[in-house]
Parts: sequence; structure tokens; C-alpha cells
Amino acid sequence: MLLADAISPPVRLHTLLTGFQTDGLSLVALAIELGLALWYVTAVRRLAKRGRRWSRWRTASFLGGTLLVVIAVQSGLAAYDDQVFAVHVIQHLLLMNFAPILYALSAPVTLALQASERKTQQGLLKILHHPVVEFLTNPVFVVIVTYGTMLVYFLTSFYNFSLEHPLVHDLTHLHFLVSGCLFWWLVVGRDPSRWRLSYPAKLGILAVGIPVTAVLGVSLTGAQVSIAPLFHSVADTQRGGSILWIVGELTTFAAMAVIVYQWMRFEEREAVRADRLLDAETQV
Repeated sequence: MLLADAISPPVRLHTLLTGFQTDGLSLVALAIELGLALWYVTAVRRLAKRGRRWSRWRTASFLGGTLLVVIAVQSGLAAYDDQVFAVHVIQHLLLMNFAPILYALSAPVTLALQASERKTQQGLLKILHHPVVEFLTNPVFVVIVTYGTMLVYFLTSFYNFSLEHPLVHDLTHLHFLVSGCLFWWLVVGRDPSRWRLSYPAKLGILAVGIPVTAVLGVSLTGAQVSIAPLFHSVADTQRGGSILWIVGELTTFAAMAVIVYQWMRFEEREAVRADRLLDAETQV
């Protein structure tokens, strides 16, 4: 009975609301997150002093993304991430999907370029065009890393290994966030990049993720053995697999719908532009 209680314990609302992480690494991470949020707001104000407007939606997106990261790794949710697999999956989705989507929509690189002094702008442009950055943001590399991370992490013994080694577990959180940001910057990002994908290419990248998520969902939902026997029950493994499968696929289809809508709007604008050019040539 004691072993059963220790594996995949029930999630309690009190712990979710009050179980904030106060270890040194969590506090350092929180300071960095709040510092980035402060930088973003300060940059927006600096831009306003120059008489230039910045979208409130972009500001809200960045602050919202930061809030999701805090919830994922510093709130009471994180108190269960090594005990309840379903909670860990929610944390994974926050770090790899939802927070990165909001960060990508907030266009922080564009803000930095517009709000910085000339010397800083030149430095940022050199970084953006550095061969290492171009390699790390290459669509092929990003897709392999993103989908490969999901398959290796959930379908090998690495997940159990990360639970047994807290530092590795914390580093996986950072990896989820970085790989998620690289992926969604390609798909929905508004920042300048060496790689500008067409709408069909964006849809293709998202389409690759559908079978990947399905494989994960089927493997975890139908699991007969716990993904980490000393930490999670079989039922918890199956429940987490269902959440990962359903929410992951819904996120992909929602993103595809948005891209199709953007593609249609783009084609409409191009048609209007072509009509204007044709009218101008006719009048001449």
C-alpha cells in the first residue's frame, strides 16, 4: 500500500496553488524569466519614446509565454513533474508547444533590433547571420531535433534516467523550451531569419508531427508497463499518453488551420496587388 501511494500520488489543488519551487536553480531560472519580461517591457517603452508603436498583442504574447514557463517549472505543477506522468506531460506541452508559440508571435528579435542603438543592432545582425545560428535554425535540423526529442525521451529509457538524475531532468526542461522555440519560430514566427518558409513548407513540417504524436500516443496509451516503474503507475502512463496524443494533435491541427488562413489572406492580397498593377498598365 505504501508503494502504491508513493507511485503516481493524487494531484491536490492545495499543492498546485502553493507548491512553488524554492530551490536555488528554480530561483535563478525565475530571476532570468522575470528579467527577460522586464527587458521586453522596457524595450517597448523605449520604442514608444521614439514615436514608434508596438503591438499590444505581441507584448501580451511574450508576457503570456513567460507566465506559462513559470507555471511549468516554478509553480506547484512542478512539484508533481517527477511523480505524476500526466502532470509531466502537461509540463512538456507548456514548454515545447504553448510557451514557444507565444514567444514566436511576440517577435522579440524584431523588438530588440528596433529598440536598440546602432552598434547593438549590428551585433545582433552578426549573430543572426552567424553560421552556427544558421545551422541551428535550419529547418531540417530543427525538425529532426524536435520530433527526435519526443521519440527518444518518451520511448526509451532516457525518461526514467532523467527522473533518477535531477540535474538531467532540469536540463531537459531547458531543452524542451529551446527546441520548441526553434520549431515554432519557423512555423509561426515573425522575426527575421535566414530561413523563410513558404506556407506549403510550414504545413509539411506540421504534417510530419501528426504520425510522430500518434506513435507516442498509441505506445503510451496502450502501455502494459509503466514508463518509469519506480515513479509512475501503468494507469498514470496511459493517462499521460492520452493527454499527449489528444492535446498534441489538436495543437498541430489548430496551427495548420491558422497557416491555411494566413495563406488565403496572402493570396487575396497578391490578387488585389496584381489587379492594381493591371489597372495601372491599362490606364497608361
